Amino acid sequence: MEKNEKKEFDLLSLGEILLRLSPPNNERIVRGETFEKQVGGAELNVVSGVSLLGLRTGIISKLPDNSLGTYAKNRIRFCGVSDDYLVYDTEKDARLGIYIYENGAHPRKPSIVYDRKHTSVNKIDVNDFPESLYDSTRCFHTSGITLALSPQARKTGIEMIRRFKEHGALISFDVNFRGNLWTGAEAKECIESILPYVDIFFCSEDTARLTFLKEGDLHSIMKSFASEYPISIMASTQRIVHSPKVHTFGSVIYSAWEDKFYEEEPYRNIEVVDRIGSGDAYISGALYGLLAHDYSCQKAMEYGNATGAVKNTIPGDLPSSDLKEIDRIIAEHHATGRVAEMDR
Repeated sequence: MEKNEKKEFDLLSLGEILLRLSPPNNERIVRGETFEKQVGGAELNVVSGVSLLGLRTGIISKLPDNSLGTYAKNRIRFCGVSDDYLVYDTEKDARLGIYIYENGAHPRKPSIVYDRKHTSVNKIDVNDFPESLYDSTRCFHTSGITLALSPQARKTGIEMIRRFKEHGALISFDVNFRGNLWTGAEAKECIESILPYVDIFFCSEDTARLTFLKEGDLHSIMKSFASEYPISIMASTQRIVHSPKVHTFGSVIYSAWEDKFYEEEPYRNIEVVDRIGSGDAYISGALYGLLAHDYSCQKAMEYGNATGAVKNTIPGDLPSSDLKEIDRIIAEHHATGRVAEMDR
């Protein structure tokens, strides 16, 4: 994987921005009277996390030109993410995607209701953006969620991957399979068509088996992707759900150019407040580790595991941990002696 020259952005990402509504505490959707509103979206979660850790990031998306679009834009700015490449839908049917998330408590699992059809992001087009976009970043990230939204979003996403690659950006891609958006067969066909462009690939073991029909242990699965495509780095998170409120979280990273796997002791007994966005937070930490530390897979694993684990303890989709907090958490995770309860 070649090193990039200095660019305006370290990371740009294409994805849908969503309004999240949630009943407070452990209330039910079918029973409660109020919703708390927040902003999220897989790719926005990633660039927000990388921005909080200290790199320059931006989001590429299309928002409705109304008060909800303004609310989303303001939250994006609050996270330190550039809105230079947000475009706005001025048509009468402009709308922001919504999802309603209900927290779980053992033995009741969390649940989600989506309302994201015919949203403004599905009108996004490469012609909405200047050609200078493609030469402005070291790395471009998107996910299978974006490619699954609609034929137009898929066409735009694939073309952007191609153009960013042509201009020398690293391409980061998260499969992030969602069965409510497309079938496994559709995902497999589409994603395999873009994998020749991908440098950094995020895919869970379950998705590799169920969607890409891979067999064998995780190490052999990761090696097979790297042997079939010019992928430089592949990462797979590993989560054990003991209950909705107690998880174990870790990952495996494979460096193809070193032919080496990176693993560490996972974060155990995580007190889960909100798991939504924790996989995206992992990606933000992994990409930060790579982009800020000379493409070190060791740093990618350490920052990814820490940011993913910690996001489980934070309400809402978006992360809120800065570099100082994550560095302290990594140090405590690696400590072998007694760690002070009050570190201040």
